[in-house]
Amino acid sequence: MTATDQAIEIARAAAEAAIKLNAHDIVALDVSELNPFTDVFLILTGSSQRNVAAIADAVQDTLVEQGVKQRGREGRDVGEWVLQNFGDVVVHTFQQEAREFYALERIWNTAPVLDLGITEAEPEPVRAGAEDLLP
Repeated sequence: MTATDQAIEIARAAAEAAIKLNAHDIVALDVSELNPFTDVFLILTGSSQRNVAAIADAVQDTLVEQGVKQRGREGRDVGEWVLQNFGDVVVHTFQQEAREFYALERIWNTAPVLDLGITEAEPEPVRAGAEDLLP
C-alpha cells in the first residue's frame, strides 16, 4: 500500500502554504507501509519560533479552508516543533536545531520520499544594516 492521492494532495497544499512563509528543507515521507495511523509525514523547517508558529498557522488555515479537519496540534506555544495531525497527513514544523535533534528522516529512513512537485523559494537576501552601507 502507498500513500493515497488524497493524502499527497493534502501534503502538497500544506507544503505550498508553508513555502509562502519561507519554510525550507521540505520533505514528504510515505509512511503508509510503516504507520497504521497516517499516510504522509510532511517535515518542514522554519527559521525561528515565530516563523515555525506562523508556518503552522498557515498550514492549518489552508487545509481547514479546503475542508481538511485538523485532529490535533501540539507545540504551537513553544515553537520549536509543531506537530499537526490532519488524519492522512501529519505535518512536523521544526526549528533547525530541533529537526536535527529528533531526526525524523533518520528514524523513518525506510519510508519512500514523495515528490510533491513543488519548488522551494530562493532564500531572501539578508538586508544590510545602515552601518554596512557606510564607506
